[in-house]
Amino acid sequence: MSTSSAPAPAPSRPDPASGGTSALDRHFKISERGSTVAREVRGGFATFFAMAYIIVLNPIILGSAKDMYGHQLDSGQLVTATVLTAAFTTLLMGVIGNVPIALAAGLGVNTVVALQLAPRMSWPDAMGMVVLAGFVVMLLVATGLRERVMNAVPLGLRKGIAIGIGLFIMLIGLVDSGFVTRIPDAAHTTVPLTLGTGGHLHGWPVLIFIVGVLLTLALLIRKTPGAILISIVVMTVVAVAVQLIVGLPDSGWGLTVPEWPGNPVAAPDFGLVGQVSLFGGFGKVGVLTGVLFVFTVLLSCFFDAMGTILGVGDEAKLIDKDGNFPGINKVLLIDGLAVASGGATSSSATTCFVESTAGVGEGARTGLANVVTGGLFTVALFLTPLATMVPSQAATPALVAVGFLILAGSVRDIDWSDFTIAVPAFLAMVMMPFTYSITNGIGFGFISFCVLRLATGRGREVPAAMYVVSAVFVFYYAMPALGLT
Repeated sequence: MSTSSAPAPAPSRPDPASGGTSALDRHFKISERGSTVAREVRGGFATFFAMAYIIVLNPIILGSAKDMYGHQLDSGQLVTATVLTAAFTTLLMGVIGNVPIALAAGLGVNTVVALQLAPRMSWPDAMGMVVLAGFVVMLLVATGLRERVMNAVPLGLRKGIAIGIGLFIMLIGLVDSGFVTRIPDAAHTTVPLTLGTGGHLHGWPVLIFIVGVLLTLALLIRKTPGAILISIVVMTVVAVAVQLIVGLPDSGWGLTVPEWPGNPVAAPDFGLVGQVSLFGGFGKVGVLTGVLFVFTVLLSCFFDAMGTILGVGDEAKLIDKDGNFPGINKVLLIDGLAVASGGATSSSATTCFVESTAGVGEGARTGLANVVTGGLFTVALFLTPLATMVPSQAATPALVAVGFLILAGSVRDIDWSDFTIAVPAFLAMVMMPFTYSITNGIGFGFISFCVLRLATGRGREVPAAMYVVSAVFVFYYAMPALGLT
């Protein structure tokens, strides 16, 4: 998902190629940060191609789900919404935040919206909760509470939550591709999932998925820039060729049949923009459940963005000797606005992408790289037909790869010798895929952490915020028994 290289050496004096003392150089501090315009442009291109897979993947995840009324979002409109929000928020982060951190619809939180919120309410209601989560993030930043709340959750538990989201994403990829299928309860078996169809793998679509997974992982291991996007493009071409030669029935591919759209250029369809009901969801699920849903979206965005911002900032040498990130509140505020913007366009919450390290690896140090990346997303607005021809079997290998990368980057940071951390982290990571719910993973992780710390006489080490949130989760799980649902 990301690449890196040795930091580019700082020029000894303002480089004409960097804009010298021009307004561009002064605004983005190009020379001051030891960069040049050429490096920023290369970095902007590298970041775009490293994260462009989201243009295909986000519509597949959201478009495959139905709300409580059986409605599905239009794939073409989802592509427009995804690209529009990525372009706007990435440009905003570049021009105002002046950091090379691009944004787009977050993997993980889009599954929360598609599989937990939408089935309980309408799509506008679900997106309204995303907007509310964005407002809460901005409020936390404005009051200085975001960093304090971040510190309330132990690092090990945060990592367990991240791993759980990664495993959940991977399971979704396996199911959506047909590599793993659900067994209906009517089949009278205790096995909930099986390999392929009837325990066997067969058919061209599944083969394309398997080859796609191997290709994606091979490219990632070789640290190929844009590995995920390259895999999606290659396997889409293969899928189109297979469909052209073999002529599989549409049902064999699922939602999207890989066929050339004719004209790859089309005007963007903004039909989903503004289709939001801020408080309608609370009338469907109740106030407490609605608050928990907003909290789940908030948490999914909250910690992922914080880790990404600090990680990319460190690699770009933007963090000072004391470990502080100058101007981080401005960056965090834009991130909160991005979450709300994603809900407002129905593209799900938008967040910072770790693939931005690809641009940093090419020498990007300023927001000018984001201007380039955002500009490329703007061009992509007019290429919707190309995105809507990608079958899930070509795109879902990315979910498997992302799941692995999240696990590999987080599991080593959990203190497995301290069971009061290890057990909650374990429960968080396994309950998400096993219950098909990110909310459940977070809930069981929080509750078990508080209980185990109390049981071992370490209750005073638990921040008050953890007790409050855990109590809310306990009440949430007790609601059916109390006759409140």
